[in-house]
Amino acid sequence: MSENNTQKGFVLWLTGLSGAGKSTLAEILFEKLAATGKKCEQLDGDILRGVFPNTGFSKAARDEHIRRVGFLASRLEHHGVIVVASFISPYRESRGFVRNLCDNFIEIHVKASLDECKRRDVKGLYKKALAGEIKEFTGIDDPYESPENAEIVVNTDTQSVDESISQIMEYLKPYL
Repeated sequence: MSENNTQKGFVLWLTGLSGAGKSTLAEILFEKLAATGKKCEQLDGDILRGVFPNTGFSKAARDEHIRRVGFLASRLEHHGVIVVASFISPYRESRGFVRNLCDNFIEIHVKASLDECKRRDVKGLYKKALAGEIKEFTGIDDPYESPENAEIVVNTDTQSVDESISQIMEYLKPYL
């Protein structure tokens, strides 16, 4: 059997506020991991909301969405795939549900201050939420419950993208 056929899967779960840098880090991590020849898959909140267009933003709808994609991530992991998942996933309970589905779940808190995320606001979402055009927006009128025991915390207020990637890749050495 080749190494790829015996590869042990794991789930990298990037969580944080909108604009914290989850997707940027996830894309780079995916590229780096895929370049090693490992079986990888990237699951991104923005992309999957396009596949599941009726997913709402209430707590119940967010929980259902995270459970759905968490199940998908766990099945991929079970089949030896490295999953790089980037979702706001604002609630500890739903992240805990996904953690319990997975054998090797690595939570990465992509930490950035609300002020910094508002400043970045590349999609204009904070501006719309503050104007009342978007309801139940995480960090504005819906809470973000920071992880209490994330395996990795990167602070994108103070770390460069390269520094954050290096920190994550160093942690992953035993898994690779």
